[in-house]
Amino acid sequence: MAWNDERVELLKKYWAEGLSASQIASKMGGVTRNAVIGKVHRLGLSGRATPAKPQRGCDSEIHEEDQPAANLARTEIERMIVEPEFVAPAVLSTGDMATVATLKGNMCKWPIGDPAKDDFHFCGQSAPAGKPYCAYHAQLAFQPATQRRPERTASPAARMIAEAARRRAAN
Repeated sequence: MAWNDERVELLKKYWAEGLSASQIASKMGGVTRNAVIGKVHRLGLSGRATPAKPQRGCDSEIHEEDQPAANLARTEIERMIVEPEFVAPAVLSTGDMATVATLKGNMCKWPIGDPAKDDFHFCGQSAPAGKPYCAYHAQLAFQPATQRRPERTASPAARMIAEAARRRAAN
């Protein structure tokens, strides 16, 4: 398919309307999404009006009058979620911390420290059957996106410092 003047003008019109490359390719016919993207870049088109909004069913939309109810429901759910208390790593009967060699199936496998250092170990607290982590570390590992805390997006070094501070505070 060759890009003639008529098709280029049609492409420009659809692009200005905010249609996606896939939508434009579908409407124009005989052209792929990648061909549309390539032509848009070669023409130097930029700054679309507004991107096309995905089509949603009525059930997934929350109308303005329903927004307070949705916020209230979200607040109630957040209130019901109880954050488990911090647990210090388990000390084995030998007085050592849990290592790869000493971990059992029912022990928390949350790594603590730098694997390249001698003091690296695992949490070792009791974990529910079939689960890799204790309640505290499971909540850290499996937080829903809506409940993530800003500190969880910090660098690994910052998280290690924060965890060390929590351990000192627990002792």
